[in-house]
Amino acid sequence: MKKLINDPMDFVDETIEGILLAWPDHLKRCEGTGRALMRADGPVEGKVSILTGGGSGHIPLFLGYVGPGMLDAVSIGNVFSSPSADDMLAATVTCDGGAGALYIFGNYSGDKMNFALAAEMAEFEDIRVETSIVVDDVASAPVEEMDTRRGVAGMFFAFKIAGARAEQGADLDAVKAAADKAILNTRSMGVALSPCTIPAAGEPTFEIADDEMELGMGVHGEPGIKRTGIMTADEVTEIIIDTLLPDLPFESGSKVAVLVNSLGATPPEELLIMYRRAHALLA
Repeated sequence: MKKLINDPMDFVDETIEGILLAWPDHLKRCEGTGRALMRADGPVEGKVSILTGGGSGHIPLFLGYVGPGMLDAVSIGNVFSSPSADDMLAATVTCDGGAGALYIFGNYSGDKMNFALAAEMAEFEDIRVETSIVVDDVASAPVEEMDTRRGVAGMFFAFKIAGARAEQGADLDAVKAAADKAILNTRSMGVALSPCTIPAAGEPTFEIADDEMELGMGVHGEPGIKRTGIMTADEVTEIIIDTLLPDLPFESGSKVAVLVNSLGATPPEELLIMYRRAHALLA
């Protein structure tokens, strides 16, 4: 393992400390926990609060999307592990503006369990909580089983669209409707060229040969559609676009927002080469 870290057991807490020092005018800790952050100007009275959370190791998810027009707070778990219900509750209570809260998070069992528990506990604090679960990864299940799909980069669109609606002053039902509509119309697919290494483990989470890549692999190394030899950027982009388009009723004249997103190891130049091909195909 080659990583610029100190003690692997301090990885998450030192990351939180660093982001608070880097952006002191944008973020602050939530009361009652060291594992939750909120926007520095919160709570915003009369505004629906939008919260997310998840395991560390995904930046900018989940810490990087807290601020005006986006998320009000975030709870943070260990690497690839769900945050606790207590941390999510602390975030919910601290950022409450009196208009209720919307939880937006990916479709993973630990997150679903802990966020559901946090929502139940929030009711005892007289905070109404609604939930929108992101299910954008087409490689994880067919469209007929969309509610079982994983949530990956598509969370960004739900955060941004629901966050903008909340910032406009919409009520909780309207903010949830905006998030759900964004989720329903978002699709993604991932590609893995190499494994990742969890700091506390010190070893790769899976193996992939130097001359191989995996199409459709999940953000934690979950199995994809198939493993192939290395392909060109254009070939990979074509496969992704050809997989995504049939999953929605696209036709000539449809408008789309395109996100070409690194899962952590791909440099911006390579993403731009893929965006170039995606732009040509969609145009």
